[in-house]
Amino acid sequence: MAHPEFQVKAGKDDQFYFSLTAANGQVVISSQGYKSKDGCKTGIASVKKNATNKKHFDRIDSKDGKHYFVLKAANSKVIGKSQMYTTKDSMENGIESVKSNVKTAKVVYL
Repeated sequence: MAHPEFQVKAGKDDQFYFSLTAANGQVVISSQGYKSKDGCKTGIASVKKNATNKKHFDRIDSKDGKHYFVLKAANSKVIGKSQMYTTKDSMENGIESVKSNVKTAKVVYL
């Protein structure tokens, strides 16, 4: 597989999910479940549109001292969530990875 890419797959719950991978193949953001493949495509388009605006990233500290971010659409709905990071700097690197990788990521159906 060539990265970066949006990987789309069907879950055991009959919903569709996407993950954005970085150039190294690591997942940097994952979606909620969508009822249809078309809904999932719309979610990917929303990530591409909203990842260019730093105001759409919410940075969150978890109870166990780790950090993560969510990407929100203009309507404040969460469209993607990151993995957990041990430092704020690594979380910021994850945000930068999303911002740069959405530009060239291809959509791949697994």
